Order: sequence, then C-alpha cells, then structure tokens
Amino acid sequence: MTALSTADGDAILAANFAPWVRDLGLTVVGTGEAHATLRLPWSDRLAREGGALSGQALMAAADTATVIALSAARGGYGPMTTVQQSTTFQQPVMDADVLVTARVSKLGRTLAFVDVTITADGDDRPVAHASTVYALLG
Repeated sequence: MTALSTADGDAILAANFAPWVRDLGLTVVGTGEAHATLRLPWSDRLAREGGALSGQALMAAADTATVIALSAARGGYGPMTTVQQSTTFQQPVMDADVLVTARVSKLGRTLAFVDVTITADGDDRPVAHASTVYALLG
C-alpha cells in the first residue's frame, strides 16, 4: 500500500468537502500509516465573543482530520460518513493556529474509531480532544 502524502491529503480536502469546510483553510501538514495532522489557521472570522476560536470550527476540523487519517489508513479516499463525535474542550485558543491530529485506533470492515487531539501551535497541551466513529461505505 502506498502512503498517503500531504499533497494527497490536500487533494482529498479539495475534492470531497463542502465549500464552507474548505473555507476554514485547513491544510494537511503530516500523514502516517494511520494518522494525519491538519493545520487550522487562526482567523478572526472563526472567533467567538471574547476572542476564542469557536468550538464549531474545532469540531469541524476534528471531523475533517478524521477523514484524512482514515484515508491514510485505507490507502486512499473512499466513501464514509460520521456516525458519532464527542468533543471535550479543555482550554480556549486565542490568536494561534491549531494543529489537529487524528489517529485511527481501530479500522474495521464497516466501522472505524479515531481519536483526535487538538493543540495550539507551539503548545503541546491539548485544547480539545474528540472521539469519532465513522461508517465506511465503500
């Protein structure tokens, strides 16, 4: 199986996501056998009252990183859909890009389980953690 490159991941983002998700500006900055890391650039447009990055943007980034990690684990993109996502927010992100790392913990025939850690760029402490379950449709 050929490893998924960051360029492959960016191509999956461009070809398979809704325009509003692409408008987040996510880029793939790392991939591996069963993981992917995406960068969500800071934007005042994504901040909520008080200046913290919105939880909705973080959840969308986690969900998107899951697709790229699963594509890496499967050797390419295939149809899939979110079944469940649970997100815990641990601290706010202010004026910093965010790194979203998704790691496949179990890849089955029809379901996949992924853990996502979200950190502010330059800080290893998690700002949020998500657990996702995906249905693999093809």
